[in-house]
Amino acid sequence: MTQTNGARAAAVAILDAVLGEGKTLAQVFEDTTFLRDLASADRARAQRLCVQVIRTLEPIERLLTPLLRKSPPLHVMNILRLATLERSLGEAAYGVVNEAVALARIGKRSQHLAGMVNAVLRALPDPVVLSGPAQMMPRWLRQPLVRAYGREAVSLIEAVHASAPPTDLTLRGDAQVEGAVLLPTGSLRLRDGGQISALAGFDDGAFWVQDAAAAMAVPLLGDVNGARVLDICAAPGGKTMQLASRGADVTALDISGPRMARLSQNLARTGLAATCVVGDALTYRSDKLFDAILLDAPCSATGTIRRHPELPYLKDGSEIASLVTLQAQLIDHALTLLAPAGRMVFATCSLLPAEGEDQLDAMLARHNTLTVIQPKLAGIDPAWITPKGALRLRPDYWADMGGMDGFFMVCVQKQ
Repeated sequence: MTQTNGARAAAVAILDAVLGEGKTLAQVFEDTTFLRDLASADRARAQRLCVQVIRTLEPIERLLTPLLRKSPPLHVMNILRLATLERSLGEAAYGVVNEAVALARIGKRSQHLAGMVNAVLRALPDPVVLSGPAQMMPRWLRQPLVRAYGREAVSLIEAVHASAPPTDLTLRGDAQVEGAVLLPTGSLRLRDGGQISALAGFDDGAFWVQDAAAAMAVPLLGDVNGARVLDICAAPGGKTMQLASRGADVTALDISGPRMARLSQNLARTGLAATCVVGDALTYRSDKLFDAILLDAPCSATGTIRRHPELPYLKDGSEIASLVTLQAQLIDHALTLLAPAGRMVFATCSLLPAEGEDQLDAMLARHNTLTVIQPKLAGIDPAWITPKGALRLRPDYWADMGGMDGFFMVCVQKQ
């Protein structure tokens, strides 16, 4: 098997694990059995190909479905999907078809369908163009978003989801990164991809990767220099590093030991300091109240589909109710740790109003001593501010520059 076919075989195996076994891309990429024995270039190629297949499943299947008498087993379908994507990227038909057929012949599950794979792929139009509407979000997610934002906005969100997102960086101090564009809110956006750790300044801790939307939560707290700040659900540490770089005395709290270890590594690389605590945020106690709290609560992560395109296929919306309950519990407990006149930012990387606007309404109804602090951030569009004074961020904002993750965030203050 050629190295290129090795990358293709790995891509198909990853697609099988994600679309067939319900694993996330992160879980699969961390499992060395999928990418073992591949050169770094082939590992990167396998990852890039399988992610793009998932981003464009519907356009791919619009081409394949008319050519299939019946739906083949998932493994074979993934071979066809991958080959169709490669053809759309300009790969030569001869090589793509031959290697797809070779992949089908490898396993007992698919070898009897190698002829069908050959026939279907040779019947594709030339050139292969993935056209038509962008991949739609599943019904359980799309319907509430259409009600909240309208069909046109949801279609624009889906169009952003179809493209690989750029990489955003948050700077420590006045560092600069060659080839990056300064965004209106102060984040840097890389024009081209590549290995982040190879960029000048990475080893010195001059920056860290953090989506521009996520980077807006910390500034909502205002001036934190010298303040005692609790960062709840802190790992992997982007917001912790923001707080520390602004002079805060940060306590970073997370329930995951491995994720907290990663946070500690990020702090060490950047030369920033925080008190790291592994523990349950619902039972955490402190001898002294905090001046400010940042609660980036567990949520459906529906705002991160542009980075995690497999999420719609792994969820069905059934977990939303329990997440909303957990978020409310975290809010109520966090407020017991907040000093009088202290500020708290509640944030979720969700597009669903149930985890954002509705959660704020419920919070204010339970706690009549809270006041919403209007966001005053450089570079934000006033249209992003909700009637209650929160920030509603969506992937279709800055669409011409690559979009942003979806977030809800609000700053409240104890009277």
